[in-house]
Amino acid sequence: MTLMIDFPFPGTNAWVEHFKEVELPILRLTANRLAELRDAAETINTRTLANIVMHDPLMTLRVFRYMKENRPKSQNAEITTIERSLVMIGTMKFFDSCQELPIIEHQLKGHPKAMLGLLKVIARSRQASLWARDWALLRQNTRFEEIALAALLHDFVEILMHCFAPALAIRTRERLTANPSLRTRAVQEEVFGAPLADIMRELVELWGLPELLLSLLDPADAETLNVRNVNLAVDLARHTANGWNDAALPDDFRAIEELLHIGHSHLLERVGAPDEMIQAARLAETG
Repeated sequence: MTLMIDFPFPGTNAWVEHFKEVELPILRLTANRLAELRDAAETINTRTLANIVMHDPLMTLRVFRYMKENRPKSQNAEITTIERSLVMIGTMKFFDSCQELPIIEHQLKGHPKAMLGLLKVIARSRQASLWARDWALLRQNTRFEEIALAALLHDFVEILMHCFAPALAIRTRERLTANPSLRTRAVQEEVFGAPLADIMRELVELWGLPELLLSLLDPADAETLNVRNVNLAVDLARHTANGWNDAALPDDFRAIEELLHIGHSHLLERVGAPDEMIQAARLAETG
């Protein structure tokens, strides 16, 4: 039985110490898909396996954490993709490490609001990852896999909070929804006892996550193309989750069009906007 945290910890270090020890759960769907493929462990394509892992941010975290804990001393190069990590681990060893993992749906059985909140964050993270990858490819960036991974894991501490401090996660979301003018960092500091970005910074290093995640937290890197690529994908996923009429979308669209050097209707098609929005944009461009 997982012990849920109902009160804020006294600062960043206490949260980091807690997460250092926890067993990370995975989605039921991930567990089922891995169980179905276990018999083919010796012959399975690592890309197929990587796609299953990256559909679940929690499983993605587990892989990086496993790599960090079992890294040979001779390995100096940073591993920045899940597929490369799986090659290094070996598929048999990977499946052996996935035996009887905790399932998040079981863990949050008594917390339906937190479960719904968690699924929303995960859905948002997946969408951000798909857009980030697509835009990186359009920019002909060879680090497109790492960029997609950074977008997927951008909100991983928020995901962890839904798993292990569900009441606090819901309280934070409800406060920000009720009063959008509040600063997110200040609310997090009040409810959790620490801003999530500070916890993230420590866990990225502790678990050997891609360094691009640290760049996302550094104001000095805010205008670099890869950081903008990730942040704009995360912003668009967050705002479209509220509906395609969200007030922040026009600014998102302008920034993305500038990044990709494409027109408005082209961008709307690329991100799967509703047909009426695409048609209106085409009319405006031709009229």
